[in-house]
Amino acid sequence: MGRSLHIFLKPFAPKYVRTATTGCPFSKRQRSQIAPTAALNEEIFANAKPYSEVPGPRPIPLLGNTWRMVPVIGQYDISEFAKVTKLFLEKYGRIVRLGGLIGRPDLLFVYDADEIERMYRREGPTPFRPAMPCLVKYKSEVRKDFFGELPGVVGVHGEQWRRFRSKVQRPILQPQTVKKYVTPIEMVTEDFIKYMEKARDDNKDLPHEFDNDIHRWSLECIGRVALDVRLGCLSPDASSEEPQRIIDAAKFALRNVAVLELKAPYWRYIPTPLWTKYVNNMNFFVELCSKYINEALERLKSKQVTSENDLSLLERVLQSEGDPKIATIMALDLILVGIDTISMAVCSILYQAATRLKQQEKMAEEIRRVLPDPDKPLTYSDLDKLHYTKAFVREVFRMYSTVIGNGRTLQEDDVICGYHIPKGVQVVFPTIVTGNMEQFVSNPQEFRPERWLEADGRLHSFASLPYGFGARICLGRRFADLEIQVLLAKLLRRYRLEYHHEPLEYAVTFMYAPDGPLRLRMIER
Repeated sequence: MGRSLHIFLKPFAPKYVRTATTGCPFSKRQRSQIAPTAALNEEIFANAKPYSEVPGPRPIPLLGNTWRMVPVIGQYDISEFAKVTKLFLEKYGRIVRLGGLIGRPDLLFVYDADEIERMYRREGPTPFRPAMPCLVKYKSEVRKDFFGELPGVVGVHGEQWRRFRSKVQRPILQPQTVKKYVTPIEMVTEDFIKYMEKARDDNKDLPHEFDNDIHRWSLECIGRVALDVRLGCLSPDASSEEPQRIIDAAKFALRNVAVLELKAPYWRYIPTPLWTKYVNNMNFFVELCSKYINEALERLKSKQVTSENDLSLLERVLQSEGDPKIATIMALDLILVGIDTISMAVCSILYQAATRLKQQEKMAEEIRRVLPDPDKPLTYSDLDKLHYTKAFVREVFRMYSTVIGNGRTLQEDDVICGYHIPKGVQVVFPTIVTGNMEQFVSNPQEFRPERWLEADGRLHSFASLPYGFGARICLGRRFADLEIQVLLAKLLRRYRLEYHHEPLEYAVTFMYAPDGPLRLRMIER
């Protein structure tokens, strides 16, 4: 039949081992003992069940399964999609096909961490991640004049993606680059805590719109990293409306992705009102980033540089590549994806800390032990010692995964969970579900950060992947971790968080996070 060899893993009951490591506990990754290296041969294809037999909701004539996402008549609310993915597992099993979606390929949900691991480990240097066709259309058609052959790393695939990522990933991912930003992020966070102190009411509760304040902190951090500027998001007397415009534009661009992609995609053929607003939002981002990059370029021309250590992340990219457009597009992608993602993750982390006081106190004790002097500036070494605090964050991500899943578009036929899956199908890894499955995590319904620090128990490393894995792992993950760790270290060192209102349900906007006013109570320790 002439098919190329695939790497294959036969499913059976998983066993787990710890890898011997030193240093940070999060390098102690658990891995299936099943070796994901066996060739997928003709016999395996011959014995696989046909794709038509994969269980899942059956499409109806003309409307397929798209009708299920339509308001009023549909079965599934996009904001409840995390619950929908769990429902699929309960109703259909560990592999589920959602086909018949107008204007897009079938979705294949895989609830098996061993299969997820196999797929990640066998992918080549340019994996195809299905994401944001609306952004692809914007970059490749609407604004081809600007992006040309430099489309960035978000919503882009193949060789173009690999070439661009290779230009920016070295300075972004190097630990020494991240270390340079501990003090700048700490300064932003100090301003944020002062902002929070003044925003409290007589009960010391933070305001209804506190989630938007978190967005302002996140934007200020990202602006400092990606644009080399303080945008003034946290200034009490700030008169500029630009920071809130940026936040609103980022929220709109990301939170309407599901609407543009899962419902009937008329925007691909005619300029619908939603699509027109999306384009205007993206144009605003391009203009904003271009303005600040040009300012940074002017500063760099007169800057005395004796070594690479004198350069910021932005300046390193500008100097090494020589093309300000590369830095502009890098900043655009970091801001576009980073603001809402980090903000919603922090909303979830702070809410869980405020409603789990025992674990919060453990974090506070660890922070006090590592930072006995609250006025001493933070160092990267200090943050590296906050093992329980990092474990708390990891446990929040496991149980309440901010990103409900990841995925790949198959570039060639495969066999998954015993079924022959054709190329072109979009495979979804719903980590919001797999991270809470007994098969892969011991006592998954128990919130227990200690599990990330222990050597025993089930904890499959591919059941919970907050930043993805492999060649397309999140480019900004080190900065995201840094911002979260600095905020927790500074905030919990001096304040106790409580929550005295109705419990919040989680819902999907673009991220999965608490839905409703985040009225945390902030009390001096």
